Amino acid sequence: MPLALYALAAGAFGIGVTEFVIMGLLLDVSTDLGVTISAAGQLISGYALGVVIGAPLLTIATGRWPRKTVLLALMAIFTLGNLACALAPDYWTLMGARVLTAFAHGTFFGVGSVVATGLVPPNKKASAIALMFTGLTIANILGVPFGTWLGQAFGWRATFWAVTLVGIAAFAIILLLVPRGKAAQEKSDLRGDLAVLGRAPVLLGFATTVLGYAGVFAVFTYIAPLLTEITGFGEAAVSPILLVFGGGLIAGNLLGGKFADRWLVPSVLGSLVVLALVLGTMTFALHSQAMAVIFVGLLGAAAFATVAPLQMWVLEKAEGAGQSLASSFNIAAFNLGNAAGAWLGGVVIAHGPGLGAITWVAALLPLSALAVAALALRFDRPTLGEPATACS
Repeated sequence: MPLALYALAAGAFGIGVTEFVIMGLLLDVSTDLGVTISAAGQLISGYALGVVIGAPLLTIATGRWPRKTVLLALMAIFTLGNLACALAPDYWTLMGARVLTAFAHGTFFGVGSVVATGLVPPNKKASAIALMFTGLTIANILGVPFGTWLGQAFGWRATFWAVTLVGIAAFAIILLLVPRGKAAQEKSDLRGDLAVLGRAPVLLGFATTVLGYAGVFAVFTYIAPLLTEITGFGEAAVSPILLVFGGGLIAGNLLGGKFADRWLVPSVLGSLVVLALVLGTMTFALHSQAMAVIFVGLLGAAAFATVAPLQMWVLEKAEGAGQSLASSFNIAAFNLGNAAGAWLGGVVIAHGPGLGAITWVAALLPLSALAVAALALRFDRPTLGEPATACS
């Protein structure tokens, strides 16, 4: 794989840390800023909605820029946003800073996915996307546990200062390794692109992504209180357990990319089935400390096994549109799912049936995604054993 893919993974690492580390710090943030856990959880929803809004807007606004320039500008926004988080004096300022940071997220992964697929042969496109998203998995296995420990030991603001430094480093790595010639802008007709993205199979593909990831984040947003209040772990145990989650992310991400290169549609459907099973069974596993740790790892694997297949599936259904725009819209769909899942989890906690019911409620969402994916296949019926076609 080209070195440029590892540069993209470095940017993904920084973005992954700032997106996910807040889950391990919900208790600290809620205590320091004097808000409830469910209100602190909405910092995840706010970030995700920032991605949803920012991804299409920034992708359109920067559509004629060289892609390397776009990536560097986005890392600059990301760094400034984390600096603002570290300095935020109250809850609403922190929310605004999170939204600012999120604006860089969707377009980075959208443009980065297109750059990644352009650097490899057609039969390696899903694996190239998976390699870029490995930055997110490494963020979870290394960055998030370290950031959680750092925030618990020195205050949650220390974590955002550290992520600001990560952003500076990622900017430098992208500047050095991503080739400008390989990252040229694409010429596309915005009106025509939007017409393609409005096709029923494409919209159903976006809906599949939203519902699948809503199930993941309904649980993962509240992983710290689930482990402490349901399973009975001490707060200090959350950070090491997140290492297990990160290990699952790496395995699921790479396997999802490998399977999607060969059998795209079965990978989409199968990953959603596995995710629903893991979430549903986790309801019982949380009452045993050993099983809870195992299922945290399985949740990571099931969650990220869906990423590369869903991203490639939507890109194929949107063939004929500007690839950066289609990719960014699907990243926005992932994060709309994140926001919806965090909101739904908060509703389950605040208005019943309570924290312990989050997992089985969450399991209903990938099952709904599976039904939507089946409907999408009625509009576009590839052969189930057929390899993924190249996206041009």
